[in-house]
Amino acid sequence: MDRQTLLRALVGLLLALLLPVAGALAQTTPRPVRPLRIAYLSTSATMAPVWMAKETGAMNKEGLEHEVLTMQSTSGIPALMANEIDVLEVSAAPVITASLRGIDVVFVAGLLNTMIWDFYARPEIKSVEQLKGKIVGTDRPATPVYYGTVVALKKMGLTPKDVMLRPLGSSPQIVAAFYAGQIAGGVGSPPASFKMERDGFHSLVSLIGEPYQNVGLVVRRSRFDELSPRLVQLLRSVRTGIDRFYADKPFAIKVFGKYTKETETDVLDRSYEFFKKAGFRRELVTSEPGLHGMLEFLSESIPEAKTAKPSQFFDDRFVRQVNAGK
Repeated sequence: MDRQTLLRALVGLLLALLLPVAGALAQTTPRPVRPLRIAYLSTSATMAPVWMAKETGAMNKEGLEHEVLTMQSTSGIPALMANEIDVLEVSAAPVITASLRGIDVVFVAGLLNTMIWDFYARPEIKSVEQLKGKIVGTDRPATPVYYGTVVALKKMGLTPKDVMLRPLGSSPQIVAAFYAGQIAGGVGSPPASFKMERDGFHSLVSLIGEPYQNVGLVVRRSRFDELSPRLVQLLRSVRTGIDRFYADKPFAIKVFGKYTKETETDVLDRSYEFFKKAGFRRELVTSEPGLHGMLEFLSESIPEAKTAKPSQFFDDRFVRQVNAGK
């Protein structure tokens, strides 16, 4: 065998020995883990727990690599299902609706467990009796605004048949209809409600304290094992953010202004006081009564809701870990 042939043989032997090793290394080397992607769906101050967790630096202190994103409400659940995001800060209605249709979503924490609407009326409507037969602005059936409207009417001793419900859209459309003189009543929430009160519209009933899973953190149940350690880190950082919200009003107002783009000092101050009263939940529990109420409401339009249980829509294993100090 000449020298060149010998060299080729040795090279071939080395390749035969090294290729399986390289293949095994490629299979066992873990892919880089991307930062945990957390999305919120509006500039409403209901989203403040995640904002506070980020702005206080709590996520960094937990060693949690993260991205906090914003997106349109209609994109939230689809993005979660496509694994484009990992955690969604959202209210109960779309989560329950999606879950009843077989979509893999579940609450892992509750952050705000009460309604925040008031039912407003035009200045000339002085009493509940005067509201009868009038046009009330609302959203489509099975939406949060429609649910809030029905609860408000019930609390005032009315039913939807006592008024003329007009589907207009969500809160911005209802506020615009008030100012256009198209409706006599409808639900409103901060900060728009503060400006409405200043302009002469007044509350007939407040829904603060009515059980409702307003905002919580939602993930795909099928990703629990993959996300588990980072979800615990996230929940600890959110709790830290909520604690800072209550302890440091000037800082919380600064965060509100950054994310809501609100510049009026009075509106920011009233927003802080409003949500301090409404109560972000540092214990991070999901509201079973709030979910039960939503299921009863949705059962009118979604048959599967009639037999569903609140426990189907949340899993508190990570909250229990955080509460146990783990």
